[in-house]
Amino acid sequence: MAATSVKEVILTEARRIAQAHGYSGMNFRELADRVGIKPASIYHHFASKADLGAAVAKRYWEDAVANLEAIHAEEEDPRAALQRYPEVFRRSLESENRLCLGSFMSAEHDDLPKVVMNEVHAFADVNVAWLSRMLVSAKIVSSTVAAEARARAIFASITGAQLMARSRSDIGLFDSLVDAYREAGLLPA
Repeated sequence: MAATSVKEVILTEARRIAQAHGYSGMNFRELADRVGIKPASIYHHFASKADLGAAVAKRYWEDAVANLEAIHAEEEDPRAALQRYPEVFRRSLESENRLCLGSFMSAEHDDLPKVVMNEVHAFADVNVAWLSRMLVSAKIVSSTVAAEARARAIFASITGAQLMARSRSDIGLFDSLVDAYREAGLLPA
């Protein structure tokens, strides 16, 4: 395996572990077993667990940006893009009942190195920025201040719905909560 592909496999497997067990559950021995390398070989690509955690979280928010921009590109109407927003979080539940990495790591706030927490904050920030932009474009809110407040509420609600659904291994619960958010007017119907 080429060094670049080993690094990519490490990032992919570390993400899967972190989405199931959080940052604290990222164990180099387990990770190395999944990748098929020796645990010490991980240090060739990442100097520390904090560096690995930061790289995983950064890749996660970069992927989130790409997913959100893909939704925006597919939907001419910003309201339609907003309606599709929950699907980004639903995909994690569809993948072995995984939790959003940003949510999981946010819950570990007290135990995260600063470099990792900075990337976790970036995940929330890119979600709120995208939601704010869509809310203004859809003329659902009239100011950027109102858009940001509403975007934060949407982000918190969707991540909360995901957390509840995961704790019960019930993706239908996620869907019903999203429907309730639409009925209440938080998300466009």
